[in-house]
Amino acid sequence: MLIQSITDSPRDGYPLHVTAKRYWIPEFEANTSDPNALTLILLHSTSFHKETWEPTIERIFALSVQPGSSVKIREAWSLDCPNHGVSGRLNEKQLMLPEFQNNFTCEKYARAVHHFLSGGPKHDARVDFRRRRLVGIGHSLGGNAMLILQHLEPIFTFSSIIIVEPLISPAGPQHLDKLRSILVKGAYERRDVWSNHTTAMKSLRSRERTKKWDPRITDLFVNYAVKPHPGSYCKEAPYHGVTLACSRDQEAAMYRDADGPTQPVADLNKACAAGYVHLVIGAINDFIPARVHAAILDPDSGRKYLSVTKLSDVGHLVPQEAPDRLGIAIYEALTKDEARMSRSKL
Repeated sequence: MLIQSITDSPRDGYPLHVTAKRYWIPEFEANTSDPNALTLILLHSTSFHKETWEPTIERIFALSVQPGSSVKIREAWSLDCPNHGVSGRLNEKQLMLPEFQNNFTCEKYARAVHHFLSGGPKHDARVDFRRRRLVGIGHSLGGNAMLILQHLEPIFTFSSIIIVEPLISPAGPQHLDKLRSILVKGAYERRDVWSNHTTAMKSLRSRERTKKWDPRITDLFVNYAVKPHPGSYCKEAPYHGVTLACSRDQEAAMYRDADGPTQPVADLNKACAAGYVHLVIGAINDFIPARVHAAILDPDSGRKYLSVTKLSDVGHLVPQEAPDRLGIAIYEALTKDEARMSRSKL
């Protein structure tokens, strides 16, 4: 898989860096002039980073070039939330500004992505996303942000969106209050400083929560969600000490987002009415309560999905625990889109 890193520096009045990675394989070069070839846009969940998607992207790509596949992909782009991953490192000073300090939200992630997509081909590696056939993919926070993105002006047209375990509550925010309290508490209680990357890796692999992660996800987390500790630098021994790229305060702030569980519901309703939403959920209700899943799927709500996939033996952290199975589920959703597109031409 070929990878190109892009940093969109502050511009046009937007004060934050937005970092992204572009992914493709040599076989996709034949699709660059095909207007129906897909450009995937992927958004991650709270406390993770854009590279979390790499194992899933690899599986999608492999399936798309197998004999008989109807899915043509041009490339995929994964974007960091500005207070996470590499973006979080670059934005350390800006995140101390009043409008961002302990006040980052789903909507701010959506607006950062919209700003990036709106940039146009100003950079050699950038593209005009308005001319692409876009598919949006988002997990948890990223799913919420992807829903909000659908209706930010000027609007980008997506051929479909695939929402994985969105952290929304159509029946009201109170149904996620307990979970949000647990997540805030966990954000402040989790270990966030290690002597080096090796120690961080050992610590993560020993935690009960992270034991279920795919080993590739753990490696990626240590490489991209952990940064040099700002208090550990000295000339004699630079950066002996690492910490989380998304600070405890920033992570907790995102869980406290008052409108986070409900604001995207209206966007989900609109997208479902327009008929371009796939939903993927985990069968184990370890984070999101079963009653919240039931409300998302409620047939009386009027929401109709292109497909609903429930993955067995996995909970909320689908990309972390089952990235290959998620890649298969996403590929199958893309296959359904191609079949639907073919029928519409008949």
